[in-house]
Amino acid sequence: MDLDRNSQFASSTSADPIWQELGTDLVFIQDAEGQYLSFYWQRQDRYPLATDQIIGSSMGELFKPVVIAPYEDRIRRVLSSLIPERFVYSFSYEEQYIPLELIMSPILVSNGIPNRVLVMGCLLEQPEENIDVNMAEIVAYRSLPSNLDISQKMLIQIAGTMCRTVSPSSHIYQTLLSQIAQKIRRTLDLKQIWQQTVNSLGQVLGVSRCILCPYRGGKEDHWNLQETQVVAEYRLEEFPMMLGLDLEIAKELGWTQALATLEPVVVERTSPDHDPYQRHSILVVATSYQDQPNGIISLQQCDRFRQWTSAEVEFIRELATHVGTAIAHATLYQELEEARMEAVALSRLKSEFLANTSHELRTPLNGIIGFLKLVLDGMVDDPKEEEEFIQEAHRAALHLLNLINDVLDIAKIEAGRMDIDLALIKVNELLEEIEHFTRAQVQEKGLTFTVQKAAYEDEVIIYGNYQRLLQVMLNLVGNAIKFTHEGGINISLGILKQTVVFQNREFPGVVEFRVADTGIGVPIEKQDRLFKAFSQVDGGYTRQYGGTGLGLVISQKLIQTMGGTVKFYSLGEGLGSTVTFTVPLYQEPRNMSH
Repeated sequence: MDLDRNSQFASSTSADPIWQELGTDLVFIQDAEGQYLSFYWQRQDRYPLATDQIIGSSMGELFKPVVIAPYEDRIRRVLSSLIPERFVYSFSYEEQYIPLELIMSPILVSNGIPNRVLVMGCLLEQPEENIDVNMAEIVAYRSLPSNLDISQKMLIQIAGTMCRTVSPSSHIYQTLLSQIAQKIRRTLDLKQIWQQTVNSLGQVLGVSRCILCPYRGGKEDHWNLQETQVVAEYRLEEFPMMLGLDLEIAKELGWTQALATLEPVVVERTSPDHDPYQRHSILVVATSYQDQPNGIISLQQCDRFRQWTSAEVEFIRELATHVGTAIAHATLYQELEEARMEAVALSRLKSEFLANTSHELRTPLNGIIGFLKLVLDGMVDDPKEEEEFIQEAHRAALHLLNLINDVLDIAKIEAGRMDIDLALIKVNELLEEIEHFTRAQVQEKGLTFTVQKAAYEDEVIIYGNYQRLLQVMLNLVGNAIKFTHEGGINISLGILKQTVVFQNREFPGVVEFRVADTGIGVPIEKQDRLFKAFSQVDGGYTRQYGGTGLGLVISQKLIQTMGGTVKFYSLGEGLGSTVTFTVPLYQEPRNMSH
């Protein structure tokens, strides 16, 4: 915009058509030092101003803010943040006090840093006979020093409490809306969007506090049972902080209605003195995208009761739509970025897994070929040595089969084709077979081995798949043997009485199996990787101890398929570990309480 042309128009006695189109009483442009570069005043009938003299003067000469320092701070803040601000301020001119509602906006330039502000405003009318000069009711603005005279304080208080006069469709609000929405949409960072929203609204509407909470449900969800957290806050320093608070939506006045209707809701607290956050007047609106709420904005006036105008309500309604769209786009971008990073990580883990597994498969296969070739080439000294070579080849073949079975199982699980048949199983029979298969390996390492069977009058019967449960137990006990060098291994079980529904059937409880060892343990910070496919706690463990590292992953999937859960406990490296899993109890045995 041409400043010289503006100056000519503003200094003329006739109203400038450009300024008239703005629909405001006052328009002027100031530089960073407060000098008036352009000035237009429509209300010459009420307050005659020599506009041609004001142009070129400083704000401390003719048309002066009642208190200059806070006004200078506001100019610097608007130029620095590039966020418009709406406020009420009194100016003086030849011993007259003029109360004004103003909006200060930075004048953006294509190159360089903004150094001018555009100020538009409306005169606040108040009949003199309605002015109550009772000093007990005069409350000075927080930014005003105490040395102001009574008339100054009174005028500023009147300006702050008078009815707003800006039309909802005025150019001021449309300009503000466009600038704030543009600033919010410049980023895809959710945290920045949240904070920019509350800062912009808090400063423009001059509230004591503005908070924003995310909301992830749809309009049909039961949000009255949900909580949300305050993730962004703008507030004046003298009021308590709400940032980080967990708020129950049903207990916050107006929130449920705002989420249901997607319309602004005005709330007046009848007893603000009992509110720890000193809220007198509240304006709540839900941000939304495609008619689904995705956030809650709460504007709060804490120093007085405030009458929210139709202009303010309409402004917050329109801005909430822009914010909701920005939140939706940023959320989608964040989800896509997380999915991309997860895919990259999974690809890397699969590559590492295949490298380790290839090594593990090659080792027993080389052993089988080597022992059989010695036999075929007649390199054995006697039948006894030949039998030993064949047994070693057989042992290596069984190990290779187990590795291949692990790979096939995880492939089925990843493809969602792991279907198993369930039947009744006697727990003690399962434990006896586990002991039969594993005791020799335990004794070979010189470890202690105890199996505590169920001690009830009735047979403890569970509902599951025998072969898959045997596979799980062999995996867990095999790991315990592999990673334990001294001490021992203990297998125990307990019955937990809790109604369980699985496959549309109700069971009286679950049987919890426990496999505990005194082995090498797992560092606490690495335990969350135990149940992730293709993710091993330490690739060195796999190479040192053998195996694919899939035992726990497969065991967890199998137990989940049978309606149970798997948990891992370890106090840290070198402190042993315990793995538990549950299976539905088919019937409650007698003397359970003993």
